[in-house]
Amino acid sequence: MHDNLIGTGGGLTYEDYCALPDDGKRYEILDGELFVSPSPIPLHQLITGNLYAELRAHIRPRRLGRLFVAPLDILLSKHNIVEPDIVYVSNAKSGVMTDKNVQGAPDLLVEVLSPSTRKRDLQDKRRIYAEWGVDWYWIVDPQGETLDELQRIGKEFAEVARFTRSTTFSPRLFPGFAIDMNDLWEH
Repeated sequence: MHDNLIGTGGGLTYEDYCALPDDGKRYEILDGELFVSPSPIPLHQLITGNLYAELRAHIRPRRLGRLFVAPLDILLSKHNIVEPDIVYVSNAKSGVMTDKNVQGAPDLLVEVLSPSTRKRDLQDKRRIYAEWGVDWYWIVDPQGETLDELQRIGKEFAEVARFTRSTTFSPRLFPGFAIDMNDLWEH
């Protein structure tokens, strides 16, 4: 691991995380505490897949960086290991990439809310992502049919824009990219 992965306080670490069983559950460590989530529901996966496909079609031909869909371990610190739904690492930040995982803050993390992780994504992860230097955080809410675009300012995120089902999503991070929000919910 990189030397800059020094957590604050005690608790579980990446070594503990690697010792967890490969049982199909989604494990994360937030501030040294283990969280377990069941597999996502079909709507969650549909939205994640649709957003990933649209982003990939924009990012890859322009060679802007690397785009990943979960599962992928993101080591923000010694005691913060997360598996966001979508991860983008620009060419400028490619140094955080390793053969096994991402060690450090990617440019963008995307979470599609689920009932079992909603509070954690909106509060704990939002705080941790900002604290550890993630520049952009997008939160997709299947129930509210919204996408919130957040940008880090200092150690906190500020909401840049909220996109609803009937609008066009044009994020600041990717000039020229646009998606009809209705397409996120299409089969």
